[in-house]
Amino acid sequence: MPSKPAPIKKAAKKEPAKEEEKAPEPAPEPAPEPAPVEAPPAEAAPAEGEAPAEGAAPAEAAAAPATEEAAPAAESELPADGEAPAEAPAPEPKPPTPPPPPPKEPTSAPLDLFVEDKNDTSVTIIWSKPENIGAAGLDGYVIEVCKDGTEDWKAVNEDLQKSCRYVIKNQTTGDRLKIRVVAVNEAGRSPQVALPEPVMVKEVANRPKVRLPRFLRQRFVAQVKEKVNLTIPFTGNPKPVVSWTKNGGPLDPKRVNIRSTERDSILFIRAAERDDSGVYEMCVKVDDFEDRASLTLQIVELPGPPASVKIVDTWGFNVALEWTPPKDKGNTEITGYTVQKADKKTGDWFTVLEHYHRLNATISDLIMGNTYKFRVFSENKCGMSDSAAVTKDEAKISKTGIDYKPPEYKEHDFNEAPKFTTSLTDRATTVGYNTKLLCSVRGFPKPKVEWMKNQMIIGDDPKFRQICVQGICSLEIRKPGNFDGGVYSCRAKNDHGEAIVSCKLDVKRKPDYAMIINSQCFQMETRNRFTSSLTQEQKVQGLCCLRISWISGSTHTYGW
Repeated sequence: MPSKPAPIKKAAKKEPAKEEEKAPEPAPEPAPEPAPVEAPPAEAAPAEGEAPAEGAAPAEAAAAPATEEAAPAAESELPADGEAPAEAPAPEPKPPTPPPPPPKEPTSAPLDLFVEDKNDTSVTIIWSKPENIGAAGLDGYVIEVCKDGTEDWKAVNEDLQKSCRYVIKNQTTGDRLKIRVVAVNEAGRSPQVALPEPVMVKEVANRPKVRLPRFLRQRFVAQVKEKVNLTIPFTGNPKPVVSWTKNGGPLDPKRVNIRSTERDSILFIRAAERDDSGVYEMCVKVDDFEDRASLTLQIVELPGPPASVKIVDTWGFNVALEWTPPKDKGNTEITGYTVQKADKKTGDWFTVLEHYHRLNATISDLIMGNTYKFRVFSENKCGMSDSAAVTKDEAKISKTGIDYKPPEYKEHDFNEAPKFTTSLTDRATTVGYNTKLLCSVRGFPKPKVEWMKNQMIIGDDPKFRQICVQGICSLEIRKPGNFDGGVYSCRAKNDHGEAIVSCKLDVKRKPDYAMIINSQCFQMETRNRFTSSLTQEQKVQGLCCLRISWISGSTHTYGW
């Protein structure tokens, strides 16, 4: 059959030509794989060879090798055209491979599991979330219980518990249950947290409660060697069990005594020491319920002196001081400082600053020429320190740069001529009675005083006594006679002049007494009534003292 192979050969010759014409068309497409480029010509070949109706299968069989031959031919022709190398796609960079996800781990154990409430048939517990949850998250909690004395743990919640509180219901009154909680996530179960002691399923009549006094809710401060006696009341039924701790540990029975009754608990320290300071916690417990209260006890004493004090600078009448806080503050805060100064001459200390809060000070108003020392005391709630820090150096307030110029005063001229400030006065005296004449005089230089009688200088006559003291001049005439009367003068004289004053002295004789006495009415020893007038006269001469009284009847009427 020569007619059938001819069309097959023609078809084989025509398809490579058609493939060569179609080969440039898929080249611009950036196809990373060559298979899709060769497939369309292989499928298109039978479509164009529609003329032969018979012998399709042999034509397809012959087209397959022809296609394989055409593909190398097309590839060989691509470099000749010069277009395929320019449009060939470059290989794309691959993205970095992401790190593998961290492995999923279970959470840490739940925290702070304790009993919130209970009655005769149920127990309510609460807890806190785990500290570390991790990437797997937290799906919920499983609550497990078992009776005391067994290890048959059973979960009491069918579904995971989302909240941190759960009520364990339908329990038998009087049973003692052990309870634990486990956190669950995709990685599995966490470590468990369990109650420290089994819980009795029983309703509590009165929960324990500590009634901490108001003054103990803040820091309680006492001094060293003082007695500490604190009473803390509480409630609870039946009688709560009371326990005490200090800073989380047990108390020292040698230092602290505890006495508890049904209503209160007493903390007693006979003589407090600084080591007794700390946080004391009281716990009252009834069955599985408890209440706690803490109080802070601070034992204080006098502080030590400042660590050091020094003189920083000295200028004029001022001194600058600096000091450092004390090493021992007495277990409390420093409230201030007291600064004192002392003069080197006297050594007496005087306070210049009190309740001072800074660590430096300037002392002013110091005395020029003196040398000073300084000391500083510390103060706290208990008072001032027993000792002080004293400066090693001394501060001397020098006199340099200060020149004192006294003011100039005009000298006063005290020279003055004599002048009598009190003059002599005329006088009268009796013979035989001493008499004194007085006057006062002033003047500078001190004037010379002379006494004269009738213009004659008396001189050193012993009958006269002359005295002049502080300008007071006196002339005493001793027992003057009838011839001592006259004009007396006092003359004062110095280099600047003189002054004179005078007076008249009258010397009288002794008086003559004459008295007429009626002998009938004058009675020396007896009394008589006045009956008649005086009939006799009697003359009495001389100096005498005579008292005369007139009596009318029995009444004294007149006398001299």
